[in-house]
Amino acid sequence: MAKKSMPKTADPADCWTVESASREQTQALGRSLGQLFLAMDWVGLSGDLGAGKTCFVQGVALGGGVDEQCAVTSPTFTILQSYPGRLPLHHLDLYRLGVYDELIEIGYDELLESDGVCLVEWWDRIAQARPASGLLLEISIIDEQRRSLTFEGFGPRGRDLLKAFQSTWQEENKS
Repeated sequence: MAKKSMPKTADPADCWTVESASREQTQALGRSLGQLFLAMDWVGLSGDLGAGKTCFVQGVALGGGVDEQCAVTSPTFTILQSYPGRLPLHHLDLYRLGVYDELIEIGYDELLESDGVCLVEWWDRIAQARPASGLLLEISIIDEQRRSLTFEGFGPRGRDLLKAFQSTWQEENKS
């Protein structure tokens, strides 16, 4: 599958790329982000099959207070899985959907306006799934273990979240 490019923003400060050396580091990135979420935050994840989208979401769930005994798995066939945590975490996978009306049928608009957080894999298959503010994450495979994660904040909350996430991650990983 060809690599998709992130939408272009006017300000490169709204983007951040970090390399993950392992599955554990990808989850640690997710955990760091999950600790920062507020109600109605949204993250759209893209990348090839096996790139690590669900791995990242597993880390987000831990950072968001989802019980570590809870199995966070890809919702490819269920489309939506919700997990209780500090805030409800709604994990969606749009791979098998074709049109926005199918999202409406599962209550997507209500999820966006709820007190939870939405993490949407394959969001780019249905462009209308993207709200006015949030984070985009594109995960690219470098080799068997390493991944390149490119985050883009859009809208006021998305840009603020990206800045806080970048600062928190860099502080946590000072050498």
